Amino acid sequence: MNRSAGIAAVREAIARACRDAGRDPATVTLVAISKTFGAEAIEPVIAAGQRVFGENRVQEAKAKWPPLIARQKARGVGLELHLVGSLQSNKARDAVALFDAIHSVDRASLAEALAKEIARQGRRPLLFVEINSAAEPQKAGVKPQDADDFLAACRDRYGLAISGLMCIPPLNDAPAPHFALTARIARRNGLALLSMGMSADFQTAIAFGATHVRVGTAIFGARPAA
Repeated sequence: MNRSAGIAAVREAIARACRDAGRDPATVTLVAISKTFGAEAIEPVIAAGQRVFGENRVQEAKAKWPPLIARQKARGVGLELHLVGSLQSNKARDAVALFDAIHSVDRASLAEALAKEIARQGRRPLLFVEINSAAEPQKAGVKPQDADDFLAACRDRYGLAISGLMCIPPLNDAPAPHFALTARIARRNGLALLSMGMSADFQTAIAFGATHVRVGTAIFGARPAA
């Protein structure tokens, strides 16, 4: 797959969606989801100008990204790494050390672990609370009816600066109501950032105010078989 062409097409689609929504494309950050792909797939995307990448697992990112970041830094290229997958509390130390943003804050034990590591390391990644917009029992995330209390606890009990919300609509649902719900929760809590939308629905997410869209397949192609 020509990944340079893939990222160019995604950027153009973001620009079109922003024009349709009356938004400045500069207000939308493209997070290129590089999970399961190695450096040989990622480096052409960096060469095409992409600087923000997302990973699902701490261990995979820890093995893959430090050498990549160091090589690019030596060339004067700064990269930003986001954790978009679920985070275990016992991986908080590595997550705070490695990632510039964490999109999956969703429970008290994790908030507590992150607060401890942020204080210890002096690093302050952007933090997003994940909203389980359909209250799916098998899925991570804070239920919508619990979101306000959880956000208050993050701020008041754990001293965390939450910058935004993230959601992943159910696969077979129309995404728009889920994006609208997440945006309403963000507005009433004074949160400026919204991590919403993936390859199939990022244009819709932009119409509902997404500031970060997480796109993998449209850039990198189908994921390697597990």
